[in-house]
Amino acid sequence: LFVFAFGQASCVQYRLVIRDVNTLQILQLYTCLDQIQYIEWSSDSLFILCAMYKRGIVQVWSLEQPDWHCKIDEGSAGLVASCWSPDGRHILNTTEFHLRITVWSLCTKSVSYIKYPKACQQGIAFTKDGRYMALAERRDCKDFISLFVCSDWQLLRHFDTETQDLFGIEWAPNGCVLAVWDTCLEYKILLYSLDGRLLSTYRAYEWSLGIKSIAWSPSSQFLAIGSYDEKVRILNHVTWKKITEFEHPATITNPKTIVYKEVEKSPSVDAERLSFPPRALASSLFSTQSKYDISQVPVSLQYVKPIADRANPKIGIGMLAFSTDNCFLATRNDNIPNAVWIWDIQKLKLFVVLEQLCAIQSFQWDPRQPRLAICTGNSKVYLWSPAGCVSVQVPMEGDFQILSLCWHSSGDSVALLSKENFCVCYLEREEVK
Repeated sequence: LFVFAFGQASCVQYRLVIRDVNTLQILQLYTCLDQIQYIEWSSDSLFILCAMYKRGIVQVWSLEQPDWHCKIDEGSAGLVASCWSPDGRHILNTTEFHLRITVWSLCTKSVSYIKYPKACQQGIAFTKDGRYMALAERRDCKDFISLFVCSDWQLLRHFDTETQDLFGIEWAPNGCVLAVWDTCLEYKILLYSLDGRLLSTYRAYEWSLGIKSIAWSPSSQFLAIGSYDEKVRILNHVTWKKITEFEHPATITNPKTIVYKEVEKSPSVDAERLSFPPRALASSLFSTQSKYDISQVPVSLQYVKPIADRANPKIGIGMLAFSTDNCFLATRNDNIPNAVWIWDIQKLKLFVVLEQLCAIQSFQWDPRQPRLAICTGNSKVYLWSPAGCVSVQVPMEGDFQILSLCWHSSGDSVALLSKENFCVCYLEREEVK
């Protein structure tokens, strides 16, 4: 487990380690009551919560006052999820079987209860300014949304949704519109205003697997919907109608699309570096290096035929994310697992395809500029920007398989995570002349 903020937090079984972002020096070491299963920073990075779901306990630690700590015990109600409220002074605990959500205040020690939370993938959503919370509920075999004011947890609005089995909710970054989408068995997305009015309903097709992923653009102008038919549909914020759709074919034929193909290259070893190199450097010197070549179209991408009679088939748009400047959209089509597609949102056209040697595990945009970091389960991190792309070998000892990554909010460093270890990659800023 690892989380980034002004400091870095990681845990090893029941120990929580806080490190300085720049030096990786240990700042604090905390011992919890049991094995930690989840950690999360408060919004101001002054507190960190550690959830021990098996024991139904949450422990909170303070960075400013190391002697201060808080223990929340849900008792026989159990615990399946825990998170901070946006103000960083309340903790929301979801009990077993989703019977209720308990809101604990660190300031007043008061407790509030919210009944009937729905057990779904994305059932709680906060507005970006932290003023409101939307909660998906299920009662009497129907779906509902409750909107709460986060300052005092008073109910603002409560309304039913026209969904068969609500799957997820997400606020637009401006906090004006709430997107609600249905189970993958039915293609339906509903858009509600802050006062509970239904603004629009969008259905692309019927009688087939529907929505798989969604993403708001940072400006709230566009809503991208990835679906099982291997397409992304872009809705606009004025009429909530589709303005375009992006297809993900197995063959790239457009000569204006740049296709970067990762290829292996033999490592070139310097004789000087061979004289007693450090062990970590030695392992990276002799590991397989890679680079990118620009392929000439047409290019056939590796296509994996999904197994039709299994649940959750590997087909359709499983990952999509807008760049911070709203200019690009990155997507992954799950049945072409080795490719990342980057779309130009200003021109509404495919801009670049990155074809990797291994399947894409994760990608994330730099929070400060249009730069995409990608990992594929090996010991390399890949970076793309409009200027080009690069493959970087991580100089770690042993077999370091990067399964996920996380940018620091400054954009100066990115954490690379494997099953057992993490490593921080620091990027040099280009000086503006």
